[in-house]
Amino acid sequence: MMLTMTLISFTVASLLAITAVRCAPSNLPSYFKVCRRSDPNLEKCFKSSADELRPLLVKGIPELSIPSCEPLLIPEVVIDQGTGAVSLKSVYKDIKVYGPTQFVIKQVVVDFDKDRMKIKIFLPHLRVECKYVIDGRILMMPISGNGLSNANYSNIDATAIVRAERVKKDGDIYYNIKDFFVDFTIGHASIHLDDLFNGDEDLGAAMNSFLNENWKQVANEVKPVLEDNLAIIFKKFANKIFHKYPIKVLLPP
Repeated sequence: MMLTMTLISFTVASLLAITAVRCAPSNLPSYFKVCRRSDPNLEKCFKSSADELRPLLVKGIPELSIPSCEPLLIPEVVIDQGTGAVSLKSVYKDIKVYGPTQFVIKQVVVDFDKDRMKIKIFLPHLRVECKYVIDGRILMMPISGNGLSNANYSNIDATAIVRAERVKKDGDIYYNIKDFFVDFTIGHASIHLDDLFNGDEDLGAAMNSFLNENWKQVANEVKPVLEDNLAIIFKKFANKIFHKYPIKVLLPP
């Protein structure tokens, strides 16, 4: 679940970055289309802009600090859940995520007066491969292992709400992402962890079966920890864009 939420945060942050730079002046590369604040069809413009940039996301957009997304490579994710029904520490490395560029933007709502944005996205399918190390308990069941992980997630709906603040720098006003909230639902998930319990095939098969039967409950238990991690990841990524261009450039009349 941690990998899924990390990807959702990256996707939303990428969309915000695309939206921001799409609003910038005409001296940007030709593949950028200006969306103006006064446009009565602003949401349609944002959606169209993201759709046009989708092919570029496959290879990446260095000027937006967006890496190649097919597959999306994530060096490492760590989750440390100390209490509750899920109590474990897990580390995921060399993560490859397939399918993130197939996102569908369902809604974009921008409140310029309150400096807030809401984005709803749909991800039809994600496949995740990585190396993992895990130790602890999941729903009171002990779990430990060190090996390869393969997971598939489908029909993911995510809603992100972002609140910014205005800061003054060098005589201009910039946005700074202050708060981030995400809510998500996953239609189905399947997970397989190799080499659980030092390669014990019977125990490993039983735990994989248990995880796949109870993945929804596991996701709900770790969700608060994930949201805290996502806020850090999201702010760092999105603010690279918002700290670069002043509001008058990002959001022209």
